[in-house]
Amino acid sequence: MVQKVMIIAGEASGDLHGSGVVRELKRQNPAMEIFGVGGDRMKREGMQLVYHVNELGFMGFAEVLKHLPVIRSMKRTLEVLLRHRRPDVLLLIDYPGFNLRFAKVAKRNGIKIVYYISPQVWAWHRSRVKGMRGLVDLMLVILPFETELYRKEGIDAEFVGHPLLEVAKSDVDRRGFCKRYSLDPAKRILALLPGSRRQEIEMIFPEMLRAARHVAAEEGVEIVLAMAPTLREDHLRTFYNLEGIRVIQGATYDVMRNADFALVTSGTATLETGLFTTPMAVVYKTSWFTYMVGRLLIQVKNIGLVNIVAGKEIVPEFIQQRANAKNLAAVALVYLRDQQLLATVREQLRIVKGNLGEPGASGKVAQRILQMG
Repeated sequence: MVQKVMIIAGEASGDLHGSGVVRELKRQNPAMEIFGVGGDRMKREGMQLVYHVNELGFMGFAEVLKHLPVIRSMKRTLEVLLRHRRPDVLLLIDYPGFNLRFAKVAKRNGIKIVYYISPQVWAWHRSRVKGMRGLVDLMLVILPFETELYRKEGIDAEFVGHPLLEVAKSDVDRRGFCKRYSLDPAKRILALLPGSRRQEIEMIFPEMLRAARHVAAEEGVEIVLAMAPTLREDHLRTFYNLEGIRVIQGATYDVMRNADFALVTSGTATLETGLFTTPMAVVYKTSWFTYMVGRLLIQVKNIGLVNIVAGKEIVPEFIQQRANAKNLAAVALVYLRDQQLLATVREQLRIVKGNLGEPGASGKVAQRILQMG
């Protein structure tokens, strides 16, 4: 019988999806010990945090190299914890650079390993799949095409549906949204979703901001900034002129639902925006070193999750030098001025949503963990 579960989720999205699993595990067994690496959401559901995801919020090859001492220290501490507390199951959530190395330690110690939210091996590091054989006891995937990829390599894999289907909800309609945030209901809404990491903000937000101001000057739109919960508005205002921009924190899904068009930093937010069938442009910009290394390794044509699930480009992508204010403003104006184009994209996004399965991924993951006992 499973009484102890160790979880490692190294990013904000892992905290979001992991919190649902913690909740479902605690619902089945309130006395269960759940500990490891997570965030505020997982803590609220009853998990004991050893490390917080905010301590690990760096991205890119250069940035990881710079933070290697922190990563090594965390690994040593978690190894001691693993041997001392002996969890029945280790649940790894995404974060493959660290989690796959830690899985080897757990395997040597005879711990059963469940991996939830597969490393994106279809995008890069496809060789990792072979390394997971005999290491991961059960792979629980959230994209339908991933199951076959793992089963071909002899890894037990199961599609549980996408966890965002459980949480990406908003009951605030356009009229209520505009009233709540003092927006002109006669104007269209351009949403900015610049991400949650400091590096993303520094690289991407200035270009988004300039693009949005140009669009507002041309079309008179309302500009709404959906600010991540990890950021502080006063800090942003210190570095950026946010005059005339409605800053909204803690209601990102309401923003996604009610925007006419959105500029979205590549990542989970593109899929979340897509679940509300909101047309968007995917934006990504990083250090040149990280970008050049990534170009050598990445094996997919598109980086936006909505495009990857669709199997084709249904929303435009602007990467690195193309992620500039001129291009972003131009594409936003094209979409906002073409109602038929907006309608076509919304229909394509509805198809993407249908391909992500049914709600209830967290419950399925919890059930599979309990079955490992």
